[in-house]
Amino acid sequence: MGSTATQHEKSAISTLPRHPETVVKGFLRTVEQYGDRLAVNSLDGKTRLTWRQVREHVEALAAGLSRIGVRHGDTVALMLKNRPEFLFADLAIMCLGATPFSIYATLPAAQIVPLLDNSDARIVLCERAFLEQIQGAQREWPALSTVVLLEGGGGAGTMDWAELEKNGAQGFDFEASVASVRPDDLATIVYTSGTTGPAKGVELPHSSVIAFATIVEYWLTYFPEQRILSWLPAAHTTERVAGHYLPLLNGCTITYCDDTANIMAAVKQVHPHIFFSPPRLWEKVKQGIESRWATLPEDDRLELRQALQQSLEKVRLEQADQPVPAALAQACAEADARFFAPVRQSLGLDAEGLFVGSGGAMAPTALVEFFHAIGLPLDEAYGMTESAALGTRSPKGGKIRIGTVGKAQPGVEVKLAADGEVLIRHAGIMRGYRKQPEATAEVMDADGWLHTGDIGTVDADGYFRIVDRKKDIIINSFGKNMSPSSIEGALTNAGSLISQAVVVGDARNYNTALLTLDSVHVWAWAMEHLPLAALCRLPEVRKAVEEEVAQANLQLARVEQIKKFHIVGGEWAPGSEAVTATMKIRRQAILKKYADDIETMYGEEGKN
Repeated sequence: MGSTATQHEKSAISTLPRHPETVVKGFLRTVEQYGDRLAVNSLDGKTRLTWRQVREHVEALAAGLSRIGVRHGDTVALMLKNRPEFLFADLAIMCLGATPFSIYATLPAAQIVPLLDNSDARIVLCERAFLEQIQGAQREWPALSTVVLLEGGGGAGTMDWAELEKNGAQGFDFEASVASVRPDDLATIVYTSGTTGPAKGVELPHSSVIAFATIVEYWLTYFPEQRILSWLPAAHTTERVAGHYLPLLNGCTITYCDDTANIMAAVKQVHPHIFFSPPRLWEKVKQGIESRWATLPEDDRLELRQALQQSLEKVRLEQADQPVPAALAQACAEADARFFAPVRQSLGLDAEGLFVGSGGAMAPTALVEFFHAIGLPLDEAYGMTESAALGTRSPKGGKIRIGTVGKAQPGVEVKLAADGEVLIRHAGIMRGYRKQPEATAEVMDADGWLHTGDIGTVDADGYFRIVDRKKDIIINSFGKNMSPSSIEGALTNAGSLISQAVVVGDARNYNTALLTLDSVHVWAWAMEHLPLAALCRLPEVRKAVEEEVAQANLQLARVEQIKKFHIVGGEWAPGSEAVTATMKIRRQAILKKYADDIETMYGEEGKN
């Protein structure tokens, strides 16, 4: 059973303006068409560059890299936060026919070494903040011969970035170099987040990026000077393709936020036209909105609660394809003007034609309904690094069906295997995993289908739902199959204290959960209830968490409900042994670390 683009959609794609065949030729087209328009804008207002000025930086850096030996087919590592220099470096390397790849800022030296080895990188461009990590990796992998330091002054073994720009190769022909780049040359290598083992290098040629751009622009509009906020790690596929390649191919204005902790302040300042985030941030935004509402006078809170319930009723009627009574529609319009439009404006999510999306994991239905109700219709899409982030999304001009990830995108085929695994096929699928033909063969079959490892369902209208990772499905001792992520979503969405959850129950008689607590909300709760420290171990905190677990259990089937839990402490940090840099749970690592606590929750009672 599957889904693919309609003939009408395929025809629509064929009439779209075509991008040049490589990213770098597309960049030169942008400079030619929109050279004097604003390309880069910093949050502090100190950096404002046009596309023509961006080209000057790119050309100078490409000439410098050529002088130190970067050639067609080489790979160059980047360890930079979200900042204009990432754009310059990424493009400069590609303009030489070489391949840039980005390293997560949180990686220690020991985890950087395998990436350097796999990529064959001899040169890295980095910030001073990451010099210690890079030099630690260099000691273990001395083939990394050159470290170009953005701020300069790094001492022996480093090269100053500014000097490199000033001293390019003599007679370097920038445009000829760009012209020599082919569609099948690698545009980038993206290393998977490694939730189930060592990271694998996904090879994406220029043709994959251009396929992504062509397909995405069928349903999502990019235009010159459109406000784009770059904040997700550039080592992540979504940021690389949607926050980097698409803006530079369309002459958008990119504002860089290098601190994810301040992302919502940046959103409020920039008022982006497109904003995409994993569900966890949307959960925090919802909690922030509700916290502000809680401070309103009682009469206002009652009116707002009624307005929200009416808006939720309207959303649910629309989702069920039921007519919305005129009186309800009018009440919702008045409530939006009075309550919800000011919320959107205060958040900075009020740009004309705004698109807001969620991905990376399925968001709880209640969370998506909430944002639809306040006028921010979250759109969930599905793809993976190996598919160049292409797969499914809500159809253009069609309905967002909450709880699904939409339908197959135009030009993309999606179907379910006999066991429910989601398969994807299109022109932009990765070339393969770098230097890992066996691993590539495990996920790509002879007919060109990418086996995603995700279990899904598809309805009669072609809308897909993602159930869970194939390897993560819980089968309890009674043979009942359960999705841990849906149970975990119920837990984290039940209130404000539970921040992260990992459900345990495979081959067990009942489910248990490992929980972390949100430090901000714990302290806020403590200030209201307790003047004490060591919060996670206090009976009062445990009682409050018990109430949230009980609330989550109300939403779950009896067999899915959590019987016991263990609070492990504060949140797991991105890039830690428990969570990847993109906030994906390292489930097996967590289960191993807390094995004793898990066994205590089960004891003799929970064993098979």
